[in-house]
Amino acid sequence: MPKPFLCYGILLAAGQGKRFDASGLRHKLLQQLPDGRNIVTTSATNLQQVLPHTIAVVARDADSVQDSLKMLDIPVVVCEDAPWGMSNSLRTGLQHLPIEADAFIIVLADMPFIRVETIQAIASSLAEGAQIVVPTFAGQRGNPVGFAKKYSQELSQLEGDRGARQLLQSLPVTELIVDDPGILRDIDLPEDLH
Repeated sequence: MPKPFLCYGILLAAGQGKRFDASGLRHKLLQQLPDGRNIVTTSATNLQQVLPHTIAVVARDADSVQDSLKMLDIPVVVCEDAPWGMSNSLRTGLQHLPIEADAFIIVLADMPFIRVETIQAIASSLAEGAQIVVPTFAGQRGNPVGFAKKYSQELSQLEGDRGARQLLQSLPVTELIVDDPGILRDIDLPEDLH
């Protein structure tokens, strides 16, 4: 009997959110959305609905973010060098993927408007053999992005705050057209909450 395809979710929740509140008094990921849930809980729940095997990467001093995720029973790993760029958070998440994972989907915690159906479509495309899957809406590439596990080494070598974007420019990508403007919508400023 063949081994079932195992796709993990990696929720990157270690960002500083300085554009949202330069004073650092209000953590962006803990801000409330119109439905009453906070940003990180919404993003995590959407991911977990599709991929029950999900881990979250957080910054060392983000206790309240960790608490929100632990209430969802999502394993949390701390990125010690999160302030020096998203690539560090990604590397931390990849280091905690189990060996049996076949693929993973990287979700940015400040993108709570991504539809569950989009995450499911990316996971299905990976299960059907796609190696890298990027959703598109209105001709624009967005997030989250799915990868076959074989790309974890290349992703681990990224540096700075650009995430996987530089890799996506040089590797073959399956573009998945979705009816989901949420793939382009992150929360950078307070007005983005609505």
